Parts: sequence; C-alpha cells; structure tokens
Amino acid sequence: MSTEVAARAEFAAIRYAQCWEDADLLVEALRPAGRVCVNIASAGDNAFALLAAGAERVVAVDLNPAQLACVALRVAAYRRLEHAEFLQLLGSRPATAEARAALYARCRGDLTPDVAAFWDARQQLVAAGIGSAGKFENYFRLFRSRVLPLVHGRRRVAELLDTPRDLAGRRAFYAERWDTWRWRLLFRAFFSRRLMGALGRDPAFFNYVEGSVADRILERTRHALAELDPTTNPYLHWVLRGTHGDALPCALREENFYRIRENLHRFEWHLCTVEEWLARPDSPRADAFNLSDIFEYMSPDNTERILRSLIDRANPGARLAYWNMLVPRSRPETLASRLRPLPELAASLHAVDKAWFYSRFIVEEVTDAI
Repeated sequence: MSTEVAARAEFAAIRYAQCWEDADLLVEALRPAGRVCVNIASAGDNAFALLAAGAERVVAVDLNPAQLACVALRVAAYRRLEHAEFLQLLGSRPATAEARAALYARCRGDLTPDVAAFWDARQQLVAAGIGSAGKFENYFRLFRSRVLPLVHGRRRVAELLDTPRDLAGRRAFYAERWDTWRWRLLFRAFFSRRLMGALGRDPAFFNYVEGSVADRILERTRHALAELDPTTNPYLHWVLRGTHGDALPCALREENFYRIRENLHRFEWHLCTVEEWLARPDSPRADAFNLSDIFEYMSPDNTERILRSLIDRANPGARLAYWNMLVPRSRPETLASRLRPLPELAASLHAVDKAWFYSRFIVEEVTDAI
C-alpha cells in the first residue's frame, strides 16, 4: 500500500532537516520505555527521542530517501562525535564551514556509499549546518532574513528570546511591543497558502485545507510568544535566529545524547511507508506509533484505511500520536470499538506544545487488536 500523498507530492530533496514536532509530547503520550515504536522518520530527531526514553526497538520509515540520508548521518554523528561537536554539525551551535567539513569527514566512514555520495554532493549544506538543509528550514530562513527585519530588529528579538517573563509580562510584551500592524500584515502575506505551498511545503499538502492558513498560524504564534515561554522554546529560537541557543529539542539535549549513542543497536530505518513496513512478515507488532502529521495530506477514507491497518498490526494498549496542523483528522466513528481517543491527555500536552503551529495533538489507544 502507498499513502495518498506519495502520488501527488514530490519526494526527492530534503523537506525537513529537523523534526518540527515537539518530542517531549511524544514521550509523554506514547510511554516508549520497553516498547516497540514505529515512527515517520522525517529527519530522525523524534525517533531518537523515543530511543532516549527507553524504547526497546525504534523503527523509522519514510518515503523520501533524502530524509533517510538525514537520519543516517545523524546516526553516524551520534557514534563518532561528542555532544558539542554534534550540535555544531547540525547548526544548533556556531561553527566555521571548515570545522563542519572536518566533523562530517569523521562521520563519513559510517555511511553507506549512496548516503556518502548524497552528502558529498551537498557540501554547502554541511557547511551551513545539516539542520538547515531542508526546504522547510529555508522557508524560515527567508522569513528570518527578509521579513522579520522589516518588523522587528535584533534588539527586539533579543528582548523576546532572552528575557524571562511571567505570563502577564509575556502577554503585555506581545500586545505592546510585538503585535504591530506591520507584524500582522507581513506575517499573513508570508504564511499564506500560496507562499507556504511554493516555498515551504508542497502545494499538494494543502488539498484538504479550508479557510485562512495565515490567520490560524498567526493565532498559534501568539500562543507561543505570549502563553508559552519563548526563552525555552528551541523551535522559536531557530525560526527567529537560525540556531537553538541554550534551548534544545529533546534528542539534542546532552543527557539524551549519550543515551541515544548507547542504544543505537535498537534503532533501524527503512525506505517505505509505515503500513508497508507493518505488512512485512518479519515485522513485530508495535506498541507505539509516532505518525507526525501524515493524515493532514489524506482524505478521510484513506485516513481510516491507514488507521485500520495500524490497529491490525498493533498490540492491545498500543498508542498512536499525531498532529493536525490545518486539516482536522482523527479516529472515525467506524473505528470506535477498536481505537479509543485520549482527549484530556492530548489537550493537556497540546497546551504546552513548543512546536506551536499545530492546531491539535491527537492521542489514541488501541482497544481491540487482531
């Protein structure tokens, strides 16, 4: 079986050089310790986060070989580099192009010939930090370099990201210092369906979106800047500065770096869809599924079909976690006897989601596995 979006979107270049979902939510929702976890790979970060949290086996799958090249280079970097060096290679910390080239050279011997050839041909991406190598990251770079300076200078960005405030202080700063008419105007223009489809995501990803894309993302951005703490948000730091600073996503934190290194023998990655991997005769039943936002790009009928196939290969009590960004997708009523929503858990986690642009976080539990 092949997912619907594979027939409509192009999968050749790196789309996401980082995972733009908050792995802290996944760890809380999926309870990975001692479990078999299946993941949409993306760049691998969230699969590594589940490994750090004690998963017995972590499987990452993706339709795009370029995404798996990102995963493979990270695996090599976890093995060959120290934590500070790993962050420099990704771009989370500053480094010269020469330093990053030397770090890549130390990892290259662990890569298969095809993956080594992929990165050898993209040395400019290595020089910039491999965490900035994707189309989505380039979209944020354009926002940071071309749009943001027309609204807020570096001093104002520093006020936002470097000054801790309580909730009342954050709300006041956003209302009085950040939320200008120019901010709203340029934000809506840049994060419109048209520009986002052309520069950030594939236009096919918007096939099931209704209503204003920019208005919904603007409201979620207000949530991130005013309701949450910007000083501790690694995704916001990257969008506005191009590095993570002292705020790091789950898989990049020092305490997790060494756990991941020690448990890489439990990690594997495959070029296929999640349902194709589960259909293999030698694939074990799974206990946890990180599905990213794959249903965003699918019809309700295909969403139901894939959910059904996952349930059929899950253990009782297995959990599914995924995000809605602009398209509402969750368990259909036809699967009510087999899949139980956990709305209170999901809502409490979504309220603190540092990857703020998603409109909803979904957690569901398998009650009837075959």
